[in-house]
Amino acid sequence: MNKFQSFDDFVKVHGVLLAAAGIPQSLYKLLFQKLSSDTFDGGHYFQIEPIEDGRQRRLLFTSDSIAKHSNLFLVDHAWTFRLSDAYKQLCEVPGLAERMAALMCVDVDLDSAAEEAGEEDSSKLSAVEIVEREMCKVKEGRDDTRWLELEELDIDDHMLVSLDLPSKFPNLLALSLCGNNLRDVEVVSKEVTHLNNLKALWLNNNPFLEHSNSEAAIIQGCPSLEICNSKFTSNYGEWALGFCGGIYDKDNADSAHQREHPLESVTSLDLSNRFIRNLMNKAFNPEEITSLSYLNLRGNPLDQNSLNDLLQLLKGFSCLHSLEVDIPGPLGESAAEIVEALPNLSLLNGVNTSKIMEYGKSVVDSMLQPCLPEWTAGEPLTDRVINAMWLYLMTYRLADEEKIDETSVWYVMDELGSALRHSDKPNFRVSPFLYMPEGNLASAVRFSS
Repeated sequence: MNKFQSFDDFVKVHGVLLAAAGIPQSLYKLLFQKLSSDTFDGGHYFQIEPIEDGRQRRLLFTSDSIAKHSNLFLVDHAWTFRLSDAYKQLCEVPGLAERMAALMCVDVDLDSAAEEAGEEDSSKLSAVEIVEREMCKVKEGRDDTRWLELEELDIDDHMLVSLDLPSKFPNLLALSLCGNNLRDVEVVSKEVTHLNNLKALWLNNNPFLEHSNSEAAIIQGCPSLEICNSKFTSNYGEWALGFCGGIYDKDNADSAHQREHPLESVTSLDLSNRFIRNLMNKAFNPEEITSLSYLNLRGNPLDQNSLNDLLQLLKGFSCLHSLEVDIPGPLGESAAEIVEALPNLSLLNGVNTSKIMEYGKSVVDSMLQPCLPEWTAGEPLTDRVINAMWLYLMTYRLADEEKIDETSVWYVMDELGSALRHSDKPNFRVSPFLYMPEGNLASAVRFSS
């Protein structure tokens, strides 16, 4: 392929494109040099990091610093095609399906990973062994068991009764029986209602929950229960809020009770999707949670409180600067009105409140998540790529003085470009550029493909 021999020729052909791309003139020569020598040196300055449990990737800047307008980096097309040719190319071009699958994070079989995890779990203790281990701790005076996890141990109704948890652990505060084989709500209810101090109970993924009102029956029999299946009960209070605020966990189930105001150290509180209907609670008030700066209330109906009552309550938290809520939702339909009612806020749903007021935004939601591709065990890489590629595809159409190409050209950027993600505080700029090494459009198409 013939490439430009001089920098002046390069600028003469690409001058309009360079200006349209917004590339600073001080970088024209560097761009020419990198294009002429096929220099893709982004790896010296950036690192690709897996996120979302390996389901996506992002680009991290790893260099100490780069002065403004001092460098640029090339991003190439890893795959360019017409849509009608996509599947055929994946099947026929050696290595293409494998590269695209790795780039799109669909080359790991999640089901196989789960099976491997299951094989590792086969060596874990049984329910009886776990209970015996905890009993030994109690007898030795090392621990008074307050938190017990008996998850995915194939516990059925008969075994639950035989474990006799209420007599062995009368001071239990949190119990998880998720993923077992409990079928009789009466048996389960009878056992857990004898745990008089129980604050949190997780029974998710048990067959008996398929029956209507089974959860309500459990809650009714446990007056001290504050969390049931990850949802707050109407009796929620200081323990449930402390759990969501990071005070209470498996290793620290109740020590905060010793303080007069156990929630005073909580600065961040995620109450999202807890099915809270009433926020007016003795524990949830500014006098108890004095340092609260971040609060997430998404996914809660809050239908037992009026709009004015909710705003007045939240206004009392003088340190509250960041709030996550549904819009429209219990706090109204206008982001601007929420900001006006809560003047101490600096962030609403991750957006600066000054921007909300400047543009008068009504609906603000920074929490929309991409729909990540799913696949089944044994599904061919070609099919996985076809399903996943829409998150990565970009497109353009070609034109000259005579006509416009009616068939779009689709492309996937290379590993560096595909890992680029949006940022509300960007430190780099991305500019599209059409390189024509032979000085004509046809060479640009050949170069990019």
